[in-house]
Amino acid sequence: MRRRFSLPLTTAAVGAAGLAYAVWEAKQFRLRRVDIPVLAADADPLRILHISDLHLTPGQQGKIEWVQSLASLRPDLVVSTGDNLAHLEAVPATLSALAPLLDVPGVFVFGSNDYYGPILKNPFGYFRPDRPIKVFGKPLPWTALRDGLTSAGWVDLNNHRVASKAADRLFEFVGTDDAHLQLDHYDDVTGPPDQQAELAIGVTHAPYLRVVDRMAADAIPMIFAGHTHGGQVCVPGLGALVTNCDLPRSQAKGLHRRGDTWLHVSAGLGTSPTAPIRFACPPEATLVTLTPAI
Repeated sequence: MRRRFSLPLTTAAVGAAGLAYAVWEAKQFRLRRVDIPVLAADADPLRILHISDLHLTPGQQGKIEWVQSLASLRPDLVVSTGDNLAHLEAVPATLSALAPLLDVPGVFVFGSNDYYGPILKNPFGYFRPDRPIKVFGKPLPWTALRDGLTSAGWVDLNNHRVASKAADRLFEFVGTDDAHLQLDHYDDVTGPPDQQAELAIGVTHAPYLRVVDRMAADAIPMIFAGHTHGGQVCVPGLGALVTNCDLPRSQAKGLHRRGDTWLHVSAGLGTSPTAPIRFACPPEATLVTLTPAI
């Protein structure tokens, strides 16, 4: 009779061990490094720190300190692709995490979780990227976050097109507000790159193809995005099961090509407090070095 319970007990033990590992992995922050050959042949390299999807709450001191430590990389530019907040009182924590980086030129866009707080969701809903968004959490103080970032000199790219300097070099930035909430208005920023700028860089939170492919059609050489969490729960050898948008699963994180355009998708540094797990997809920031094209 006792053998009848062995398989269910073993399954439960494996499930519990897997869950414990996924909770542990969600706090194992990593820095990735990648080189992208996109600059003119005689240009000096440019170091860009790409951070995304912090999903911060006030008590996450370990994450705050890890983000602060990234200032030691001495980037030339910081690109933040949104979803910073996960709590009504998370703005001070977010500005504290970013404080050592705010002296560096930076640009940012917002994601849905900068506007609305986390809520419990059916995880199987993520397999329907076309599902309507009907339920929102409590409104978050995104204006306070925006004001804190812009007062430090970072550039708001939510449906904005801006020329700005990094490392004493002029770049053009083309950004959209969150496509997941259908706040993107690409018609407001569309157009070919400014020939006076060294490089045009696209920045968006959720890499929906309607945004990414229009940027590529405008001949923007480099795009930064987040949102996907890299799939968050991945299958070793198979990768991401979902992207939470219409981007192919094979492009859920890392560096990819969309035509002649480079697309870098960050797996992000956080998770929703309602699902604080990651599996085979550790949290990350990326030091991207732009180099001369070969």
